[in-house]
Amino acid sequence: MPESIEWRRRPPRRRRFLLILALIAIFVFGSRTAVSYYVDALWFGSLGYGDVFRKTLSLQWAVFAAFFAGTFFILYGWFLALWRAYQPDLLSGGIIFIGRQPLKLPGERILRLIVLVVSLVIAAATGAGMMAEWPTFALYWYAQRTTGGVVDPIFGKPVHFYLFTLPAWQFITGWLLTLAVIACVVAVFFILITGSTHVFAGRRGGSIPLPWRGFSISFAFLLLIFAMRVYVGRFEALFDQHTIFGGVTYTDAHVTLTGLLVVCAALILGAAIAAVNIVAAPRVRWLAAAVVPAVLCYLALQVIGWYVGNFIVKPNELVRERPYIAYNIDLTRQAYGLDRVSQREFPAETTVEATDPANNQATLQNIRLWDWRALQDTLRQIQEIRTYYDFPDIDIDRYEIDGVMRQVMLATRELSVDKLPQSSRNWINEKLIYTHGYGVTMNPVNGFTPEGLPTLILSNMPIQSTVQSIAVTRPEIYFGELTNTDVYVKTRQQEFNYPQGQTNNLTSYEGNGGVLLGGFLRRILIAFERGDLAKLPFSDDINQQSRLLMRRNVRDRVAALVPLLSYDSDPYIVVGDHGRLSWIMDAFTTSDSYPYSSHYPLGGNPINYMRNSVKVVIDAYDGTTTFYVFDAQDPIITAYRQMFPSLFRDAAAMPPALRKHVRYPELLLKLQAAVYGVYHMTEPEVFYNREDLWTVASEVGMNESGEQKTQAMEPNFVLMKLPGETAVEFVEILPFTPANRNNLIGWIAGRSDGAQYGTSIVYDFPKTKLVDGPLQIEARIDQNAQLSGQLTLWNQQGSHVRRGTLLVIPSGRALLYAEPIYLQAERSPMPELRLVVLALQDRLAYGPTFESAMKALFGGEASSISAAVAPMQPARSAEASPAATRPRADLNALVTGAAKDLADYQRLTAEGKLGEAGQKLEQLKQKLDELNPHRR
Repeated sequence: MPESIEWRRRPPRRRRFLLILALIAIFVFGSRTAVSYYVDALWFGSLGYGDVFRKTLSLQWAVFAAFFAGTFFILYGWFLALWRAYQPDLLSGGIIFIGRQPLKLPGERILRLIVLVVSLVIAAATGAGMMAEWPTFALYWYAQRTTGGVVDPIFGKPVHFYLFTLPAWQFITGWLLTLAVIACVVAVFFILITGSTHVFAGRRGGSIPLPWRGFSISFAFLLLIFAMRVYVGRFEALFDQHTIFGGVTYTDAHVTLTGLLVVCAALILGAAIAAVNIVAAPRVRWLAAAVVPAVLCYLALQVIGWYVGNFIVKPNELVRERPYIAYNIDLTRQAYGLDRVSQREFPAETTVEATDPANNQATLQNIRLWDWRALQDTLRQIQEIRTYYDFPDIDIDRYEIDGVMRQVMLATRELSVDKLPQSSRNWINEKLIYTHGYGVTMNPVNGFTPEGLPTLILSNMPIQSTVQSIAVTRPEIYFGELTNTDVYVKTRQQEFNYPQGQTNNLTSYEGNGGVLLGGFLRRILIAFERGDLAKLPFSDDINQQSRLLMRRNVRDRVAALVPLLSYDSDPYIVVGDHGRLSWIMDAFTTSDSYPYSSHYPLGGNPINYMRNSVKVVIDAYDGTTTFYVFDAQDPIITAYRQMFPSLFRDAAAMPPALRKHVRYPELLLKLQAAVYGVYHMTEPEVFYNREDLWTVASEVGMNESGEQKTQAMEPNFVLMKLPGETAVEFVEILPFTPANRNNLIGWIAGRSDGAQYGTSIVYDFPKTKLVDGPLQIEARIDQNAQLSGQLTLWNQQGSHVRRGTLLVIPSGRALLYAEPIYLQAERSPMPELRLVVLALQDRLAYGPTFESAMKALFGGEASSISAAVAPMQPARSAEASPAATRPRADLNALVTGAAKDLADYQRLTAEGKLGEAGQKLEQLKQKLDELNPHRR
């Protein structure tokens, strides 16, 4: 019986079963994908970005379709062409011999079906892989309209070529190379099935059977693609990182790049040699000869490059590499925006007068004494109100308070579903009732109550404000940093708003955010996609006007809307003029293909170009998300705007109430500081010798176990008057030290206000003057006898000292150092400010309050740990001292009282009653002072 008839009769049930199984799989996976697209379309539409979703989807599927079709037609077409060409040579019965052993192949129809399925699978996998890279191809397409810009010094290509065209070329040549390899494998397969394996058994020279012509075609194609890869690879030399600098070197410019062109020509010649087997009698020697020119050229290139690098460049490296180092310096500075940084001299004087306190009151009155970690712990104790609330972060901003600009700290009170009591963890509570957080706290950066707690401007529930000009009219937080679950609003259930005495204040959502649930069918589809199929369609509390709030975490929200950008992980909350709460996030355009720029890590990925091109505003109540372009000169954001014209708005369109709260991004300043530490050296000779290498200053921090560790300083926001400026500004500063040294060498300031937004200044210290760095100031604090003794006393059992961040603040012509020191009981996680340490280069002062420390530093008063400093009295002789003439019984009473005060101090500290403990400590000090004349 013929094989085809036998195959048709034998497995009809199995074929039907497999067919049904395949249809079910297509339906399940296809329907889930379709429903996911449907819900995403509803979500994008609810935000007013339906056209963005459709455009994104069309671009993705256009890329998929192009590469799927191209891959399938090339592979399957190549197979069919070889099959038809060599069909006369196929052995009857499907028998081939491998090593003289017979092997029965499946029938022609089965073989074609297998090849069809394999081609479809490879095409689908290729299309899906390329589909994920749709932004690269979209940018290539839309950026073709952009011309001009910086030109690289080696190839003379504009920056747009490297940002948009080259990445697309790299993907396309990689795809073609994969197809060429597969085509060669298919050709080898036909060599085997046509019985031509005797060529491998020893027949050399002479005529070679027909199947080798097919292999020659695919091999020639492979060599051509290799030539393309080598040609494109020449441009990638601009991104290479070397020991001293990045980009093309002397050896690359004079040997490698030209040599790669020769290798490229040799590969094209090899392709022509391989093509000889197509039109002439095929011979193996021609295929072997095809690769010889390229291999010889490549080996010669390596030898010449080694010789030039070791015997011409290295003995005169600085002379040879000077122009290429200069290229790297210039283009790296451009890539990270350092060419926009202005430089000024800072005298770094050391006297009290140099701080010019009279003209820098705005700076001195806004020194941040609340360490954000200490404030967070304190707010969790006094403002969480209920266990299911949390303050995930502390933000720093500036607000006008009573007509004066003040620096403040804000924290959002978000609801954490994970902290709900286990008995309350049910679908109705989690999805319908506990839907949002409530309100924010606000306090001045240096405001303390007599008990050491923050002086709150905004606090409590409902929100109370101590400043008339600052109020929150819409305190509900439906979108935030902890809102990681879907909720349903406008239901028949009222939502929990905030606790109020023995009852709860309830509310209903009044916004238009979210996806309208609509009728039953729409509800079924949404429930299917969101994994809520068992509850949502059958809940009596849901009606047609109910809405689904999804992707409520602001980080997930912006990443889902515009995955093309990179985002700062630290959004910050803003109280608008009309009392609404909004989040602001910084978004960046990045690339790893800026010519001649050095790479630096960002989020685990190397980049060599970065711009803070976009500010994103997310309304905390209804989730409205708006993208504002703040760097219209950035070529990448220009291409994105051409791609999605309705998505981005100009910075001028941002409401003034929000515009005055934008700030220089921390992520950008940290990266720029790291780059500037090397690339402030603009002279190639200095750069080559690393004579003036800078690093970000180090400070003493705390690890998770509470132990001290040395770490790089974080940027510090300061409301201050910059040296040489007249207006008070909100700036972000970061100090530098010379490499492997602790003394300061300069500092960088990122400006946030008005027309100066986005610019930065570097202040250089005199290189002949030694300026103490943070670690040296920390050492001076530790070496102070009174401070060291007091900190040791506080660090006894039951309490521990918690040191805040040491701030380095320019004031006038000098640097002012400030560090808050807290005392925290082991039984209470709430730290209390006990000391403020202020320092200049040659002066250290401290006090229990900021005012007392300021008087000690600027007013000449003595530093003291006591809450109040007794006036100085004329010294008395021991004979005239009342204490010296006291009876022995009185002395014993003083000793007993001192011992009792010490015991009370330790007990109160362990109980967390730090205010009372401080009083006992003062009483102990007084008794010890009275006993002092009797010590021998």
